[in-house]
Order: sequence, then structure tokens, then C-alpha cells
Amino acid sequence: MIELEGLTKRFGAKTAVDHLSFQVRPGVVTGFLGPNGAGKSTTMRMMLDLDNPTSGTVRIDGKHYRELPEPLKYIGALLDAKAMNGGRSAYNNLLCLAQSNRIPERRVSEVLDLVGLTPVAKKKSKGFSLGMGQRLGIASALLGDPQILMFDEPVNGLDPEGILWIRNLMKGLAAEGRTIFVSSHLMSEMAVTADHLIVIGRGKLLADLSMADFIQQNSRSYVRLRSPQQERLKDVLHEAGINAVGVPATGALEIDGVGPERLGELAAQHQIVLHELSPQRASLEEAFMRMTADSVEYHAHAPGAPGTSPGFPPGAAPGGPGGPVPAPAWGAGYEATRKGGE
Repeated sequence: MIELEGLTKRFGAKTAVDHLSFQVRPGVVTGFLGPNGAGKSTTMRMMLDLDNPTSGTVRIDGKHYRELPEPLKYIGALLDAKAMNGGRSAYNNLLCLAQSNRIPERRVSEVLDLVGLTPVAKKKSKGFSLGMGQRLGIASALLGDPQILMFDEPVNGLDPEGILWIRNLMKGLAAEGRTIFVSSHLMSEMAVTADHLIVIGRGKLLADLSMADFIQQNSRSYVRLRSPQQERLKDVLHEAGINAVGVPATGALEIDGVGPERLGELAAQHQIVLHELSPQRASLEEAFMRMTADSVEYHAHAPGAPGTSPGFPPGAAPGGPGGPVPAPAWGAGYEATRKGGE
């Protein structure tokens, strides 16, 4: 188990992590989410004593990381796959880690085989592709056969087969009762991998709950109905006290707060043909965007959008008398500028 209590990290005037307290429990895959700049990487570095907290504590199975005599046997981590020595072979990179933690040499061959790198075990890691380097980093995390595993963007650079492999690996390890803590920006991957979510924004804890509860609490759920007898269906719903909103783009009706069972029964009672009766729920990405909307630190703007040029504040009306000049269209004047500089 990983336990954080009041964890805080300041860099000068900036607070990167702000009094974080949560637990990462065994037996489930816990996803660690947050916008860019939320403090996820800093938090994970403090878990491994790579950064010292300004205040607060982190404990790995009741101990600080620095108190673990052979840390790879307690917690395996992949924070940066490029941290390996490029001049060493994959085998020797892992052998150095094994020897420093009194791990039997046979384990090196086992994890190389597990991650699919046996054919390139003797090759220098500096020649590895991004995906191969990622597999080597995962092998280093698995080397000590630890009960706790921590991954930062584990699918980065992996092909579809590799993504499916690491997803099933994490689920399998969690099923064995291990503690799995994984950070990723790929919401589609988190949605099919994580059982529990820790969400932070601007260094503060925003959510600590199951995947299902997170989506339910941060998204709209409704039922979509389509019928060739749409007007009659509207009348039946109105008589039953059910509010239905038409969506011209799809020709469907959307109903909040009423289950699909009751809607189906109403249609059947009045012999109304339905072409669609489907419960709709937002994706993890939509729920995440809704929750973290006020915590995003870095906002991108479309090229040429109002407010993207100096002296043109967001929301200001362009082109008014005495007002700021609107930003030129993206790429405008490029040819003239290029020829003038030749």
C-alpha cells in the first residue's frame, strides 16, 4: 500500500503539490489523472524520494522509500524509460539493478522474456526504439517481483499489441493482490484499465473514488429514443409527465431522469415502434474534462482565434473605434515576409 499524508512541494513561490492525502490500495489498478502541470510527476518522484517534500509524508508499506533496504523488492517503478544507461545492453542494465538489490541473476532473463526483449537482450539500449525502451523500463520495474508497481505513461511508444499486453499485465498483477498505480493522459486506455481513480488539479486532490462513481458524478446520463412515430411518442411521454428534448441533428429524443425500462414499457403499452432505446453515459474523457475544467493551467488556442495576439485580451471586441486591431489570419503575410528577407 502507498500512503500520502499532507504531501506538499513548493518550488519557490509555486506550489506544485498542495497537501495531498490519499491511499493506493492493493488488489485494484488505481489511475492517477490530472491536467498538465497538475503535479502528478512531482508526486510520483516524491514517492520514490527523488524529490524531497516541503512538508508531509509518503510511506510504502509503512516505511519511507529511503528506509527500504532493497527497494526493488518492495516497489517497482517506471517514471522515465530513458533513464537507462544507453551504453549498456538491455541485459546488463537489468543485471546492475539486480546486483544492487540482491536479486538472483536468473530473474534478469525472466523479465526480459516477459516483456519480449529476449532477442535483443545483448544489444545496447541506446539503439532501442521508444517502444523497446519502454519495455525495458517495465522490465526494470518487474525485476524484484515487488508487491507495489508504479507506472508513468506505461503505454508511451507501444504498438497495439504492446498496449494490450501491458493492460492485461497490470490487471493480472492487481488480481494477484498487488498495488498498481498508473498515470496516463490516454483517457481511453484508463477507461478500460483502471478500477479506481485519483484525480488532482493544481496540486490539490479533486477526486478519490471508483471509475464508475467518477463518471456518474461528473457526467450527464440520459436515454436516447428514436421512433418513426415520433410525435405520438412525444404525446405519450408528455401525458406520463416525462420531459423529452428533441435533437434535430439526429431526429432523436433525449430523456433525463427516467430509466430505459420504463420508457420501453410505455412504448410497448401504446404499441409505438422504437428504432432506438439506448442509455447514454459520458466517457471518462468527458467526465475528466468536466471535473478539471477549472484546474487546467495551460490553455491552447486555435490559430487566429480572438485573444491570441499581444494587446488583444480575450473577450475584447475586435475592430471597434480606437480599439485593438484584430489578429491577422494564420499565415497571413508569410509570402511578403519571406521575399523581404531574401
